[in-house]
Amino acid sequence: MPRLFWKFFAIIWLTLASSVAVIILIVYLFQAVPFSRELELRQQEFAMDLAAKVLARDGEDAAQRFARTSEDTAPLGLTMSRATGSGACAEERGAETRLILKDGICYRISVLGKANVVLDYLALLMPWIAIFISSTISAAALARYLIRPVVHLRDGLSALAHGRFDVRIGDKMAGRRDEVTALAHDFDASAARLQQLQDAQQRLFHDVSHELRSPLSRLQAAVGVLRQSPTKLDAMLGRMDREVERLDALVGEVLTLARLTGRSDLPLKAQTLDVIELLNDILSDAAFEAQARGVSITASVEGSFNAEVEGELIYRALENVVRNAIKYTAAHTRITVLCETAGERLKLSVTDQGPGVRRDELERIFQPFSRGDDAVSSDGYGLGLAIARQAIERHGGRVYASLPDAGGLTVTLELPRKAMAYSPAEDQA
Repeated sequence: MPRLFWKFFAIIWLTLASSVAVIILIVYLFQAVPFSRELELRQQEFAMDLAAKVLARDGEDAAQRFARTSEDTAPLGLTMSRATGSGACAEERGAETRLILKDGICYRISVLGKANVVLDYLALLMPWIAIFISSTISAAALARYLIRPVVHLRDGLSALAHGRFDVRIGDKMAGRRDEVTALAHDFDASAARLQQLQDAQQRLFHDVSHELRSPLSRLQAAVGVLRQSPTKLDAMLGRMDREVERLDALVGEVLTLARLTGRSDLPLKAQTLDVIELLNDILSDAAFEAQARGVSITASVEGSFNAEVEGELIYRALENVVRNAIKYTAAHTRITVLCETAGERLKLSVTDQGPGVRRDELERIFQPFSRGDDAVSSDGYGLGLAIARQAIERHGGRVYASLPDAGGLTVTLELPRKAMAYSPAEDQA
């Protein structure tokens, strides 16, 4: 908390300095010196005691000269006179009077008090007034400095509690740069993340319902045809089987994606396996399927890369990326697979020669049920790359797409040798 500390330090000391300056100004204008009355009384007592000693030792003339010299030097109203009346020296000694018996004569030594009750009380109370004023101003300044952002933060949290994730408070910090501002920006980041999750959830519900509607509609159509023409039973049963398979595949992918996104706090079921060997198995099966469209796969995959990963997730990620390339590449073209090891990370790039996507769609294609606008294939549900990204990021890696100069699309996966703890911040890598 260094910034807040220095700001509090500056506020407190500026307030104290201002209070001291005000006290000095009051002293200068009204001569209301703190404890001035006590000092004056001590001076008067000292002068009377000294005059009494001079009188007792050197006589009346010496005492008179001392009194005049004292008044010229520091006027205290010091006077000396002979007391009259019998028994004058028997009177009690007062705070402003001394009675001295010298050679049978009673002398009265006294001072004239210049007491100003208002100034005396003001001088007495001045330190406490300064403490009160400085503490009040400091408390008010600190409260004002802290309460305003706390109010904004409270309003923001209240908005989040009511489901309003579009609230931002970072722009209300009025140019502040301290820990409270950092907290406000963290709040904005959390609110933005919650808004993204809400939007993704709503979009997922919409897309799932849309994707389910098509095979269900075709099933209903097949049932309707059967009711009208029972003789088409075999053809319609085959059609219904295909639609059920599509529904099963869609539900399976949705469940996989939900398991990756909704239960990301669960530990991975890690095991040690050779990722490159797993990739070669996937490429072997993919090459056989790609022959139907005249697509060849050029692979530069050598060596081994033993990693602690959850095998099922990594298999799905690699398979989805390779099959996505086969799906969208043009017929009679080539898919290039490059694999290299850099330290403790494996980097895999899969490049197709399909229509590619626009540059502003490079991130959108990793969202569920998202396909490039120029995609010509209608197979699949747009979940493959989303599952691949979630699976790789759960292992502490990352997945991204780029546009090669020769056209098409390149999807790159980076996988660490040892799975790291999943963090939501990695979703925005």
